Amino acid sequence: MKITRSGVFAMAAALAAFAGSVEAGRFPDFGFQPPTSQYSGPLFQLSQDYPQTLEKPAIPAFFELLPKPLSNDFEKWRAYADAAKAYCLEGNVETDWNVQNNRIRRWYHAPWQHYGPSGREGIHGLTKEAQIQSKQLAPTQTTTGQTYAVGVYNDIGGYTFGRVWQDAQNPDPSHTSDPHSFGNGTVVCKPLFADVDRSQVPFLANPVLWKGYITETFKSENRVVREVALIQMDFAVRDSRVPGTGWIFGTFQYNGARTGKPGWDNLVPVGVMWGNDPENNGDSYTNKQPTVTKINPGLKQTAINAKPELPPTHLGWNGRLNGPVDNPVSSCMSCHMTAESPQLSPMNPTFQANPPPVGSPAWMRWFQNEEAGHPFDPEALSTDYSLQLAAGIANFYDWKCQQGGVFVDGGNACQQGATKTTLKLMKTAAPPAKVFRIERDASLDELH
Repeated sequence: MKITRSGVFAMAAALAAFAGSVEAGRFPDFGFQPPTSQYSGPLFQLSQDYPQTLEKPAIPAFFELLPKPLSNDFEKWRAYADAAKAYCLEGNVETDWNVQNNRIRRWYHAPWQHYGPSGREGIHGLTKEAQIQSKQLAPTQTTTGQTYAVGVYNDIGGYTFGRVWQDAQNPDPSHTSDPHSFGNGTVVCKPLFADVDRSQVPFLANPVLWKGYITETFKSENRVVREVALIQMDFAVRDSRVPGTGWIFGTFQYNGARTGKPGWDNLVPVGVMWGNDPENNGDSYTNKQPTVTKINPGLKQTAINAKPELPPTHLGWNGRLNGPVDNPVSSCMSCHMTAESPQLSPMNPTFQANPPPVGSPAWMRWFQNEEAGHPFDPEALSTDYSLQLAAGIANFYDWKCQQGGVFVDGGNACQQGATKTTLKLMKTAAPPAKVFRIERDASLDELH
């Protein structure tokens, strides 16, 4: 097995931090520490002081702005989306997203994102997301790029993470599985940053820039400190009033022409969605290389911003909601509803050797409406639309079971000790034929 210099950084940081703090239930901050020759500033710290109790959670005020009835007209959602954005940004922009220093409300990170080749870097806690294909962002974008992101959960979501990871050696996703789920009022916010030639992407003018210790290219293992540009911000809200899924997802896209100067205010809404429109199986609005934004009026559970403030963007499959750096044959909810432990199915039908025909019943399995707390595969446990939770658990067991871990006393750690139901599929002598890792194979991310 080849161990790269970056891998040595990741292993050293992970083992040192985890070995010294596991009994306290604490987790490594990051896996890739930038060398002092490239960066001498403060390092990322994981916000992991998860609430131990949540007697009377403060439901976000923007809940009052939910349209009644739910509408595919985005203007009915604009006030809600604007308030959700403000909720995500308040106190975080001022602290450069050192969210534990937010004086307005506390936010928390998902543990075990430090592990593996795409793991957290040590400046802003960014994890590697996906490749940006040529012309995915604009007709003038002829080179490829890559995406990095960091997600945070409010106190209600942080409480659930604390429950799942209460025993740092035995994460328990039953806390996000029916009849349980993330608590009503959970809010997730995730800013995404692009490493791409900004001169080729008009809407990245006047950029908000962060430094990150990132790979030289998407397919490279070598890391360098480089500036990345804010391109997108996603949010998700657990709301039990929403039929079919119990979640609302929203996305914003950066548009530097909006104010003429760098700033988080340049994030303009792409839209919101609260379901996957399972009856809509057409493909005429799929738009992988956009010159315009193709809005599908036939979708009843997606609302897209039709105003010119939104630069041309590809959206998701057949016009469902997705951001500019997301997969144009998926959707926000389609991707996230596959979140489960263990991950028995890929996040998209195309992430297989032989994808089903577009729009077929097998394809539409990824575009159903799944209730909060219900797994994508009945043999798994749900992580309730949280891919970060699913990935963290998968990373932990890959380290503990496959790599040995520092606490293993001989043999495979997952074949020892208790036989909790939540670990059944991890420990069985005859596991499922395929357990898909959250981390995607680069070849399957190509836009066809």
